[in-house]
Amino acid sequence: MATVALTDANFDDVTSKDGIVLVDFWASWCGPCVRFAPTYEAASEKNQDITFGKVDTEAEQGIAAKFGIRSIPTIMAIRDGVIVFSQPGALPSAALDSVIEQVRALDMDEVKSQLAAQAK
Repeated sequence: MATVALTDANFDDVTSKDGIVLVDFWASWCGPCVRFAPTYEAASEKNQDITFGKVDTEAEQGIAAKFGIRSIPTIMAIRDGVIVFSQPGALPSAALDSVIEQVRALDMDEVKSQLAAQAK
């Protein structure tokens, strides 16, 4: 599965659906971002049930600002419309696989219950 370019026009639609969406915040001038791209693309091929999106922080500064992205690359995992992981830094393949496994294993009813309790 190819990665999806996320823009201001489609970000909310793509990330609010049920399922897992991984987001790579990157820029073309960022060396670690460029080196991480093949790892991210390979993970998208192995996990075709997951949406892999990329936000070009130069072109989509509003999205980067909305999520307080200060360091790139930053990887964010969203499941069922809830941000469940966000971390700056390029991940090695094994670490990205681990993040994916952990996001898959989440009990989303429990996550949403905890979020509701925090909101009170």
